[in-house]
Amino acid sequence: MHSTRFPARFRARSIPWLLLWAAFVQFSHAAEAPLAFEVSYTPQVRTGPISARVYVLLTAATTSRKEPREGPNWFHPEPFFALDARDWKPDDPLRIDANALGFPAPLNQLPSGHYSAQAVIRLNRDTHKLGDGEGNAYSPVVTALLDARTSGVIALTVDQIVPPRPFAESAGIRLVDIPSRLLSAFHHREIRLRAAVLLPEDTPDRKRPALYVIPGFGGDHHMAELFTKQDRFRFGKDLVRIVLDPDCGTGHHVFADSATNGPRGAALVSELIPYIESHYPVIAETSARLVTGHSSGGWSSLWLQITYPDAFGGVWSTSPDPVDFRDFSAIDLYAPSANMFRDSEGNRRPIARKGATPFLFVEDFSRVEDVYGPGGQLGSFEAVFSPVGRDRRLRRLWNRTDGAIDPDVARAWEAYDIRLVLERNWKMLGPKLKGKIHVYTGERDNYYLEGAVKLLKDSLSKLGSDARIEVIPEKDHSTILDSTFAQRLNREMTAALGLKAD
Repeated sequence: MHSTRFPARFRARSIPWLLLWAAFVQFSHAAEAPLAFEVSYTPQVRTGPISARVYVLLTAATTSRKEPREGPNWFHPEPFFALDARDWKPDDPLRIDANALGFPAPLNQLPSGHYSAQAVIRLNRDTHKLGDGEGNAYSPVVTALLDARTSGVIALTVDQIVPPRPFAESAGIRLVDIPSRLLSAFHHREIRLRAAVLLPEDTPDRKRPALYVIPGFGGDHHMAELFTKQDRFRFGKDLVRIVLDPDCGTGHHVFADSATNGPRGAALVSELIPYIESHYPVIAETSARLVTGHSSGGWSSLWLQITYPDAFGGVWSTSPDPVDFRDFSAIDLYAPSANMFRDSEGNRRPIARKGATPFLFVEDFSRVEDVYGPGGQLGSFEAVFSPVGRDRRLRRLWNRTDGAIDPDVARAWEAYDIRLVLERNWKMLGPKLKGKIHVYTGERDNYYLEGAVKLLKDSLSKLGSDARIEVIPEKDHSTILDSTFAQRLNREMTAALGLKAD
């Protein structure tokens, strides 16, 4: 066995070259390491440790003009990844790699390409919003050619906080922002109730009936200005309109009391409404309080009317979320062996369509929300309708792996099934709801919500209710709201109040 040695005259001068070669080899190995992100945050974000979900969101650098933190898009989600940090300290790198949660797949399966990447830390527990949620933190955008096998570690430093969104008050639009005693006691921290009050342009000081407006998922009281500018929202324009804020950390709390979100309905009725009636020119009578909403707001408004029949004088609910859980976006939650992902023939269940063509499926939507964490639409339903277990954790309706529905949890959901609540309490509710229920949806609802409305209509008809429930041909989830329909709503509301419509 012999050894290979450099001649003596070459050894000294070769040492710098060897060091250079070793450095190159080390760099090459590092550059060819699997892709990972190391996220850190500066003391300007927080001086102490953080326990929160941390995200890395990507967009295709060649096509997207938005910052990655503005995602994920519900309908076209781009890759993003998440990890729950515990007692994470400033300037301490947090590694997000193939072991992190990922959509559409783990990081080691990311297709190669040019991406923009951005990290987000979810610090605000009271909004479902992510990268644009007030108080959440984010990093600058880093753009790079990424290869899951060879790109190595990408550093992202979170050093910016999403500022509070200013509310544009004016003579006709006022902000209400008060602490809630009930909700603060439930959550053991201050929770505030917010709304925008829209005063009619003429004689704004004259007392008038009130119309409480509940936006759909993702909307809040900042939408108030739309009700003065867009014809499709100009119903109730001669009333004092109050645009409510339904946003919370779990999504949309729908103003229903729940084991997770707390006494949201009770706080509205016993705290916010009395405050508004004592500070603004509204008539403090049941018959002078109307409520309306669209989509999740449509469900909310109908829920408030049937839960507090002595507090509201009429509801106009449009395109409501499922009002009968036998048709939960075409899924019968009570059926034996019910499954969220697949029908009885094994076909994928759609959750959204364009015209008659499905383009989004429950399983994919559920997987997006697994990475997103609290605040997605499906998870928002669970946060309202599901009980909590002995460990104080929310009980899940469906298995996230195979879609199987837990029949015990489904039975617990019956307490929020509007059709069942009405049937089981009709002897008491029937007389109180006479002339008060109005529900409208499109025949081609994009989220398959018309089926539940049809079932509710059949049920109330059998009960002898005078409820006005219509499924409007040729309309979908959004197109139902147009200027012609707004004029109709305006006529119906003013007639219910005994007023003369314009």
